[in-house]
Amino acid sequence: MYHLAQVDCSRNLEFLLSEPISRLKGPDTWTHPPVLQGLPFSARKTAVNENVIDVLIYIYENYMDAEESVPTDQILLEEELVQAGFPQGEIKKAFNWLDELAWRQGTLSYGDAQPNRSMRLYNEREQQRIDLEIQGMLLYLEQAGILDPMSRELVIERAMAIETEELTADDVKWIVLLVLLNQPGQENAFALMEELVYNGEPTYLH
Repeated sequence: MYHLAQVDCSRNLEFLLSEPISRLKGPDTWTHPPVLQGLPFSARKTAVNENVIDVLIYIYENYMDAEESVPTDQILLEEELVQAGFPQGEIKKAFNWLDELAWRQGTLSYGDAQPNRSMRLYNEREQQRIDLEIQGMLLYLEQAGILDPMSRELVIERAMAIETEELTADDVKWIVLLVLLNQPGQENAFALMEELVYNGEPTYLH
């Protein structure tokens, strides 16, 4: 499990791509947190190296949350990802997506975030990309206190920006995890979301 005490999560994700990546040191031991019963999520079942989501997951699990040594710069990281079997175009998309996430997080004012009990309405373009299952999942996460309105909007924006043919609830929960990773004051939400990503129950409450 990712340990917040070992990596300063208040820093932007651009740290991953602009500073020496070797400074991102994972925990000494890897243990998954205990399963939370009754939660509507399951771990990712496939590991097909074919799109930008898979690249992002690989970066997280190998360079943010593991013991492996990491490349010292972006060029070496790109070379390792190519050797791992990822298409170069998808690697570029993943880097651009992380850069944009870092920039958007740097423009947010977290102190202004307040709980919002109103229902989030999706416009026509969003509905074409974010189906009812994903909308229900985001609502669940907000009601569970994992997402606040500001984080929810950032997740939606990043989900709309992800360059994949289809977007699934499984993809979006990884987007949520990456958004929460560097959100100031969201350490508890991040830890709980990581539990849901890896150990969540398979049943989804529609």
